[in-house]
Amino acid sequence: MKKAIITVVGKDTVGIIARVCMYLAENKVNILDISQTIVQDYFNMMMIVDMSNMTGQYGDMVNELENLGQEIGVSVKCQKEEIFDQMHRI
Repeated sequence: MKKAIITVVGKDTVGIIARVCMYLAENKVNILDISQTIVQDYFNMMMIVDMSNMTGQYGDMVNELENLGQEIGVSVKCQKEEIFDQMHRI
């Protein structure tokens, strides 16, 4: 399984989860786990996804998610699980 961590942060607005999930579904990226919180007016979401059946390339997905984030006014970042794990090792 090829996993990635997707984070979404920004001012809360209607449709953030829907837009990100729609993009993932269209590209055959499966959501394994999702956590989201809203603190005052700020939205924060973290997803663990499986890219095993993804159409397209990982680098394209990273860029397209960043562009999608700009469209909806949030920051969207995507990292492969192994890179995320190495960055957060103690």
